Amino acid sequence: MTPVSEAQFEELLRSGFDRETVHLEMRDAYGTAVELPYMARWAAGEPDDLEWLQDWCGTLRKHVKAGRSVRRARVVSEPLSDYQRWSHSIAWPMVEAGEDIRWVPRRLVSTVALPGNDFYLFDDRLAVFLLYSGNGLSAGMLSSADPADLRLCRSAFEAAWELSVPHREYAAV
Repeated sequence: MTPVSEAQFEELLRSGFDRETVHLEMRDAYGTAVELPYMARWAAGEPDDLEWLQDWCGTLRKHVKAGRSVRRARVVSEPLSDYQRWSHSIAWPMVEAGEDIRWVPRRLVSTVALPGNDFYLFDDRLAVFLLYSGNGLSAGMLSSADPADLRLCRSAFEAAWELSVPHREYAAV
C-alpha cells in the first residue's frame, strides 16, 4: 500500500481514469473539515445554496461529457444518522451533474464481503482506500494496484450496487 496525498487524490478524481470510478462508502458519519460547517448550518435549520459543491459538480459534468462514469454506493444504517440525512439532502446537485448515487440499507449487506475501509476504484487499475479516525475525520489515504485488492473492491462494489436503491427512489428513513 502506498500513501496518497490530497493533491494526488484530487488529480485522480479530476483526470485519473478513462472509463469509470466507483466509490463505496460504509460509515454512518463522517467529519470532513470541508463538510462540517455546512452540516452545522443544516442542523441549525439555516439555508445552504450548495455553492461549495459546484466545483465537484463541474468535474462530474466534464466526466459525463467525456463518456466517463462516476458511481457511488452508500451503505447506511436505518434510520439514517444525522450525517446521512444531511448527505441525502444535498445529493441532488451531484446526481443532476451525472454522479449515480445509490443507497444500500446496511441490513442487506450482511453476507457481502466488504473491505475494511471506504474506497474509490479507478478503472479497475487502482484502489484508493479512505482512512478515518473514530470521530469520522480523515486519517489519510492508501492506494493499491494489487490484483487481489482490485478484485475485492470490484466484487464488493458490484454486490452492494446490486442491492442499492437509486437516489431518486430512496426515501430517507
